[in-house]
Amino acid sequence: MPFNDQLAAAQRAHDSLLCVGLDPEPERFPLPWRGDGERIFDFCSRIVHATHDLVCAFKPQIAYFAAHRAEEQLERLVAYIRRVAPTVPVILDAKRGDIGSTATQYAREAFVRYNADALTLSPFMGFDSIEPYLAYEGRGLILLCRTSNAGGSDLQDQLLAQGDRLYEHIARLAAGPWNRASNLGLVVGATFPAELARVRELAPTLPLLIPGVGAQGGSAQATVAAAWRKNGPIIVNASRSVLYAAEAAEAGEAGAASQDGIAAFATAARGSARRARAELAAACAAQR
Repeated sequence: MPFNDQLAAAQRAHDSLLCVGLDPEPERFPLPWRGDGERIFDFCSRIVHATHDLVCAFKPQIAYFAAHRAEEQLERLVAYIRRVAPTVPVILDAKRGDIGSTATQYAREAFVRYNADALTLSPFMGFDSIEPYLAYEGRGLILLCRTSNAGGSDLQDQLLAQGDRLYEHIARLAAGPWNRASNLGLVVGATFPAELARVRELAPTLPLLIPGVGAQGGSAQATVAAAWRKNGPIIVNASRSVLYAAEAAEAGEAGAASQDGIAAFATAARGSARRARAELAAACAAQR
């Protein structure tokens, strides 16, 4: 099933716009596993099991695996998601951005080795850096556009000769001549709601992957108001606020349990994901 169709089906089935980002940090694992990079699969699979019926996608960030020599654990994790949540798409967050034979190998890595349904890409080398991935029919390609970090303004907000900001030009290209296979999307941060609304105006039907809600301070209500449309899907990512939700309970009675118990981490993650899903659903209902 093409990524866009798979995403739409998962959003309907789970009544969810929430994507859980899988960014494992062993130093933040529950005590029995803390600091152990060999437990990355175990930790992430518990999170997947706890949240798979609440999400429209999972988004593993490749650097968190590669830094711990855990690429094989990432392969196992994607296979696990296929078994536990076969209708939920996997977005590999790698932000690749090269051309020619190198891009061809990156595409093979994402879509053959890891069997991802979609991949984040940096478009700043032009269409040459996108084209090799089109060989994998139906896979989603999600281009960096207006990212959630403050430093993104150094380049993305620069005014071009024709009058567009750079991020606006990327949105126009992705919604127009680059979208030859109807499989492009854009990364736009929740921390810039005005720019998010502008990207939605320029790319009314493209999927928007939206980081920045939760730990980075973006508002779910502002995000939905700016970007959600009936025929314009959004994928709202939450990573740390879900993965490490148990840490927030440290000051209360549940503190000791959240520190010591592996099960408590999964339970807290599910609670955080449920609340995020409900908040997004309420924001959508207010827009209807």
